[in-house]
Amino acid sequence: MENPVQVTFRGVESSPAVEDYVRQRARKLETFFQRIIGCHVTVEAPHQHHKHGRHYRVLIDMTVPGAELVVRRTPDQGSLHEDLYAAIDDAFDDAGRVLQDHARQQRGDVKTHEHQRRGRVSKLFPNEGYGFLETSEGDEVYFHQNSVLHHGFNRLQIGTEVRFVEELGERGPQASTVVVRHASPHGVR
Repeated sequence: MENPVQVTFRGVESSPAVEDYVRQRARKLETFFQRIIGCHVTVEAPHQHHKHGRHYRVLIDMTVPGAELVVRRTPDQGSLHEDLYAAIDDAFDDAGRVLQDHARQQRGDVKTHEHQRRGRVSKLFPNEGYGFLETSEGDEVYFHQNSVLHHGFNRLQIGTEVRFVEELGERGPQASTVVVRHASPHGVR
């Protein structure tokens, strides 16, 4: 890594042990993509829940030649992270996948069996960075904000038409290479 890893704590007391762990995980990212210019990691506890304890959010902002790749691991109902180290691990696991995708894209690797499908955004969770697409066949396919090309995630709405490539993820079908076809004139279907 060309520049040292920057670690920022928000709403979490700074800890040398946590900072060392973050730096250790950041160094391992170079096994996925060797040309990382910089990495800024923000560890925060946005809300303190009196009944459920503290939940953590980890944001990783990586700079690579010609791009900035951002990974945000926000706790949702399915994966509440009361353990700071688990939140860090999940965020860096996501960062590794993002870097692998970026490396494949840079190399121009294209799977010959991939074909683009069409669908519409059926569910959207902008704060968590993901959503679901509904195909014309009625299938529901998960997608992550990092799969939406041209920084288009923030422009998505329920009903937005997209093209995508479906692949098998850890938990079933997921969309990669999501391209916005055109915004739905009604916004909601």
